[in-house]
Amino acid sequence: MANSASAVSEGKILLEVVTPDHRLLSQEVDYVSAPGSEGDFGVLPGHCHFLTTLRIGELEYRVGEHAEFMSVLWGFAEVTPTKVTILAEIAEKAEDINVDRAEEAVQKAQERLERGGLPSEVEEARVSLEKARLRKKIAGRHRQQGGARLS
Repeated sequence: MANSASAVSEGKILLEVVTPDHRLLSQEVDYVSAPGSEGDFGVLPGHCHFLTTLRIGELEYRVGEHAEFMSVLWGFAEVTPTKVTILAEIAEKAEDINVDRAEEAVQKAQERLERGGLPSEVEEARVSLEKARLRKKIAGRHRQQGGARLS
């Protein structure tokens, strides 16, 4: 595993995903797709420099033909020709998401949204539903790849 962008292998990008609690990932990859606030963006080695905000969405990264997924909830992305740094408020790897709990969270969030309430309560329920659906989607992708976490 590379320790700095200058040590990245030819044709690779160093992807680092960091939350306030810990570094979730530091891995050389071939491709990254992230949920920018203005739309999803993809990064290959040699990409131009840019900085953007992130919205709730799916982070995908590929090593060869193998794709991995994680949920990202808000934050920032910094892209350089050899490195992508994701600074996320919350990020979760697909294999760390409990499928049953994710499905239960979607149901609870839908019920909260249907109950309505004050505009702030409805917005909170809408965001909860968006997060829950994302976690369920990411967990489902992992399950399709044969690695579901059931406990």
